[in-house]
Amino acid sequence: MPASALSVRPPAVPPPGLGPVFDQLRPQLAELDGFLRGQLASFEPEIRGLADYCLDTSGKRIRPALVFLSGWSGGDQLALVRAAAIVEIVHLATLVHDDIMDAADLRRGHATASRRYGPEAAVLLGDALFAHALNLAAQFPTTEVCLAVSESTRKVCTGEIMQTLRRRATDVTRADYDRVIELKTAELFRVSCQLGAHLGGYAAEFAAAAAEFGRQLGIAYQIYDDLADFFGDEARIGKTLGTDLRSGKLTLPLLVLCGRLPAAERAALLEEIAGRRTPDLAARLAQMREHQVFASVETAVQSALAAAEAALAPHAQLAPVPMLRQLSDALQIQVGSLRVSANG
Repeated sequence: MPASALSVRPPAVPPPGLGPVFDQLRPQLAELDGFLRGQLASFEPEIRGLADYCLDTSGKRIRPALVFLSGWSGGDQLALVRAAAIVEIVHLATLVHDDIMDAADLRRGHATASRRYGPEAAVLLGDALFAHALNLAAQFPTTEVCLAVSESTRKVCTGEIMQTLRRRATDVTRADYDRVIELKTAELFRVSCQLGAHLGGYAAEFAAAAAEFGRQLGIAYQIYDDLADFFGDEARIGKTLGTDLRSGKLTLPLLVLCGRLPAAERAALLEEIAGRRTPDLAARLAQMREHQVFASVETAVQSALAAAEAALAPHAQLAPVPMLRQLSDALQIQVGSLRVSANG
C-alpha cells in the first residue's frame, strides 16, 4: 500500500482536563505521530492498510505522555519517542482484542477493526501489533527495554483474561477487582513511567518512584473510568453509559452497591450482572445516589492519587515531578466534574 494511500487523521485528542498538559507535549506528540506513521512500512503490504487503520493519531495518548513527562528534560529524545511508540502500540493491540471480546462496533467514532475486518482477522491483527511493539523494543542497544515491555505485555493480557473469565460472574471480590485493574490498566501506566525515567537518564531510585507513581495513577484512572461509566456525560467521555453493567462486569461502583442493597434488591442486581435479567440502568443510578456509592468509590480514587503523590515526594527537585503532578491534578478535576453529576 503506497504511503500516499494511507489515511490522514486528526492529532491526538487529550482527555477532558488534560489539555494544558498536552499543550506542553505538542512537539513530542508530533514526533510520536510521525514515528508511528513511519512504522507502517515495516508491516507486510498485505496488512499495511489494516495496521494503518489501527495506528491512528486520534487516541488519548496518555501512556506516551507518561513516557515523555517521566523523562522530561533528560535523555535521548529519539529513545523516548521510540519507547512512547512501543507502549502506545501495545495499548492499541489490547484495544483491538477488547473490541472483539466486547463485540463492540464503534471506537472513537469509527468502526472497530473487528467490525471492519471481522473478528478472525482482527485478533491476528492485534497479535501483529504486539509483535511489532516487541520488535521495536528489541532494537534498543540493551535488553532492558525489551524485558520490561514483554513482561508488561504479558501482565496486561493476564488482566484481560482474568476479566474475561469473570464476566457475568457474581462472586467477584474487591481483591479480584483490584488485581484485574492493576494488571490490565495500571501495569502499562507503570512501565511507561519507568521507561521514561530510565531513558531520560535519571537514577534508578527515581525510575522506581516514577514507576510507582504510574501504577497508582493507573489504578486511580481505572476506578475513575468505572465511575464515569455511570455518572459521566456520554458526549464528554465518548462512550455509552452503563456498558459495564450490560456486559456483566462487576466494577467497584457495582461492588459497593451490592454491599449496601437489601437482599431482594441485591439479588435482582446480581441477576442483571449474570445476564438473566435486563439491566435497569436508571434504577441502579438511583440506588447509587441513595446509598452514596460515588463518595465511597471516590475515596478509592483519592487514596491511589495520594499514594502516587507520596511516591514522587522524595524527588520533588527533579524536572519531571511537577510535570507528572499535573496529570494527577487533572484527574482530580475530572473526578470533581463527575461529583457534580453524581449529586445532580
